[in-house]
Amino acid sequence: MKKTVSLVALLFLATAGFAQKAKTGKWISLFDGKSLAGWKVGENASSFKVEDGAIVVNGPRGHLFYDGEINGHDFKNFEYKAQVMTFPSANSGMYIHTKYQEKGWPSKGYEIQVNNSHTDWRRTGSVYGVQDLKDVFVNDNEWYTEHIIVEGKRIRVKINDKTVIDYTEPEEVGQKITEGRKISNGTFALQAHDPKSKVMYKDIMVKILPD
Repeated sequence: MKKTVSLVALLFLATAGFAQKAKTGKWISLFDGKSLAGWKVGENASSFKVEDGAIVVNGPRGHLFYDGEINGHDFKNFEYKAQVMTFPSANSGMYIHTKYQEKGWPSKGYEIQVNNSHTDWRRTGSVYGVQDLKDVFVNDNEWYTEHIIVEGKRIRVKINDKTVIDYTEPEEVGQKITEGRKISNGTFALQAHDPKSKVMYKDIMVKILPD
């Protein structure tokens, strides 16, 4: 009997996992609002903590990677959005199509910039170093929505529902930044840039789109 129950349980878990992976068109939360469960950080883990239902990013350089069960933390076409609040002089970013890396700046994927008043002129919404924005669309000390849509070779970024980036990756990406800076697949990551930068993230969601 125990063996039968175990087999049934395993079959249920496998089926549930498949269903979760196959689900498209529904918003799914990546952050429980209470802990960093499902997320993994390498160096400078103290730069990330949870307070008042949000991930607070503040400290030396580090990156917090989504490592949870949703879609096996591997995404190709998707909509991703988060509520973000920057504080004066803050610099951060949200990586897409990346993978866990213990140290340094992630070598894989694109960084979507979070920066409204830092000395770096590349502002919120920029596809960092690829298609950059100089305009500031939101203010420090207030919550706003940053929404990233990836379909095929196209990346769109919306700030509070306003499209600020519509980038289509060319067939020949070349060596503009590094080999890893190209649309492919992977997970998400939040960036701690420096000890003077404080940013908060909450309501982190993904909607899986068809391949």
